[in-house]
Amino acid sequence: MELDILERVDFHTMANNSKHHTSDIAGNQLIVRRGQPFTLTLHLMLPLNPDLHSLIMVAETGEFPSEDQGTKSSFAIQNFATQRSATLKAQWRAEPQSNSTPLTVAIFPPANTPIGEYRLSVQHGDKETLLGTLVVLFNPWCPDDAVFLPDESERQEFVMNEQGTIYRGSGNYITSSSWDLAQFEDDMVEICLKILNMSHKHMEDPAEDVSARCDPVYVGRVVSAMINSDDDHGILVGKWAGSFWGGVSPHHWNGSHAILRKWYDTHCFPVRYGQCWVFAGVMCSVLRLLGIPCRIITNYLSAHDTNKNLLIDVYHTDYGVWPIPSKDSVWNYHVWVEGWMRRLDLADNGKYDGWQVLDPTPQEKSDGVYCCGPAPVSAILNGDTHIKYDVPFVFAEVNADCVDWLVKADGSKVKIFSDTKRVGQNISTKSVGSTKRLDITDTYKHRDGSEKERTVFESAISNKSTDREEEGKGGMGEETEETEEETTETGEETGETGEETEEDTKETGEETEETEEETKETGEETEKESRGGEDVNPPRLPVSMQFEELFTPLNGQDLSLKLLLRSKSAISRLLSISISIQAMRYHGSPAATIQTETREETLQPGTELVVPVLVPFLAYHKHMVQSESIKVSAVVTDRLSPTHVYLAEDDIVLLDPPMSLSISGPIQLNHWAMAELVFTNPINETLKNCSITLTGSGLLKKQVESSVPDLQPNRRTRIQYFFIPYKTGLKTLIADFDCSAFRDVKTSISVNVTS
Repeated sequence: MELDILERVDFHTMANNSKHHTSDIAGNQLIVRRGQPFTLTLHLMLPLNPDLHSLIMVAETGEFPSEDQGTKSSFAIQNFATQRSATLKAQWRAEPQSNSTPLTVAIFPPANTPIGEYRLSVQHGDKETLLGTLVVLFNPWCPDDAVFLPDESERQEFVMNEQGTIYRGSGNYITSSSWDLAQFEDDMVEICLKILNMSHKHMEDPAEDVSARCDPVYVGRVVSAMINSDDDHGILVGKWAGSFWGGVSPHHWNGSHAILRKWYDTHCFPVRYGQCWVFAGVMCSVLRLLGIPCRIITNYLSAHDTNKNLLIDVYHTDYGVWPIPSKDSVWNYHVWVEGWMRRLDLADNGKYDGWQVLDPTPQEKSDGVYCCGPAPVSAILNGDTHIKYDVPFVFAEVNADCVDWLVKADGSKVKIFSDTKRVGQNISTKSVGSTKRLDITDTYKHRDGSEKERTVFESAISNKSTDREEEGKGGMGEETEETEEETTETGEETGETGEETEEDTKETGEETEETEEETKETGEETEKESRGGEDVNPPRLPVSMQFEELFTPLNGQDLSLKLLLRSKSAISRLLSISISIQAMRYHGSPAATIQTETREETLQPGTELVVPVLVPFLAYHKHMVQSESIKVSAVVTDRLSPTHVYLAEDDIVLLDPPMSLSISGPIQLNHWAMAELVFTNPINETLKNCSITLTGSGLLKKQVESSVPDLQPNRRTRIQYFFIPYKTGLKTLIADFDCSAFRDVKTSISVNVTS
């Protein structure tokens, strides 16, 4: 019987965590990154004699550790011990730093070891002693790791930064809001490992699941499925319409930690409710904690192509005709995540390495589960729709063509326009090291209207027809038949569109610019085809239309626009003008009709016809409490040639009333600080059910909510809150003001906490 020669072990937790960039996560738990050594010291009762003793270390993870599956590794501390096979998967190794006692050892977890919690023990003869546990994460600092990111500033942004920015609004009104990622809060390691263990993959085959956690592609796919709760024990319940009774409105959340903590504390019961930006924010927090570099992406005018034909049918109705639903839709915006990783499963030459789309919002099933990705952004750019995972679906989100139809009173449909440029605009993310918006549209698609863009589109259709991502290889959803009326037309080019910058968008506080609307009309060829080739009307020059906003659209004030109509025709045009004002949900479905109007006007030759449009605050107010934008649309029909139909639209995002947040004086670690919030009621009615919610990792240990007295018209409320910062560095405090008239008005302030 061998004597126990181990007295104690020192894990050097603080020093190791600092070298492994995990000291922000926890100070008392050893958390290391694979592919990088960490040290520990064995305090022995007796000097180690290589001729008499063998000292073997064992690292194992999961319920069924196996050397063949890479979830168990036995490795010698000294050369005299039994050598392990070099063919074993994920073989750890140890190098003694000296031959004296105590014995300091450098331990090397390989760059392909599965991530997770490990038990580390030492064998001496026939006795095995548990030394303790540690957590192993992905390592973006290690060149051999599949998530290696060479630029340090990008590692700091996409792994270490706990303050995120999410872009919402619309393509014309890009708004930003802070999102508290909080990936390094004390309990986040336990929560994120619990997420992996609650996945359907782990439930079905825990041994295989733990072994597969060596691959960020696999882990990203599992996390994508687990963020939503549609078919597993996932985190968030999605809801896009109706009352949010029994839960929290998606607009109310300020960050990820409160959601993840609630899920964990309620024994993995799904949290109610989330929408796309909430799903994406939570996923970004989980991936960054696990060590996968990631960022949050917003795609404006994002298509949801349910039948996988890269065409979106949009229906407009004649005056008095009940709207007909479409399974396809174009969202004001959609938010997903990009994760950085190699794709050795697709190509050895690195063709598909780099950013990958991972979308946790439950839209369509992939391999029978509500998840999406990872889809290489390079494959989306080049139309490689045969590549896994879910490239056709994401390609359609940024590249699908739109076909607008007018539904007549008799049920017939007239094609207004085929639009190849509408979908996939202003694809945005936070810049590295700043809060500025970065436009990355050109990483997803070639310039709209260019020859290259059309070539890629046709290639994508061809790739889909030859290889539709068979089930089990990452295909998304069931294949459905295309409708007979779906065709692809490019229409006429109306000019080149360049990359849009910050100055090209409308944001809070900026002067409102004229919103140019591309006129859409039925084409002469379409008319001839619908009448069997007979040209029943002489050619008429088209009517061009655009909406112009007269003032910055502020929530609480009347909305004033004008519709401008022009034509180069030499004759007068009697026009029927139907204007519809709708409250819209961000995912493209109408919440309510605010008002409609139909009028007849004559467009004289060489003149401009101006049609004023006024939407009073009292008309839109109650509908916009649970809506995100106002769609103003005009369908114009030539009365003498009814098949000539023209369309103009404007999506308007009302800017929230101003709210200020300030923090006074220098902010020091573990010292009292004060935040002050000021809000003025801008409308002529009392604001009821008022509340303030404050969030900020490093500043507040948990989310703080408090009620505020009713606020009379034109009165101001001033709220002060005292707190003690508990982490140093740049931190962000986020405030949410909620009331009966204005839902979830947000603002934030960043401060530097010094020691």
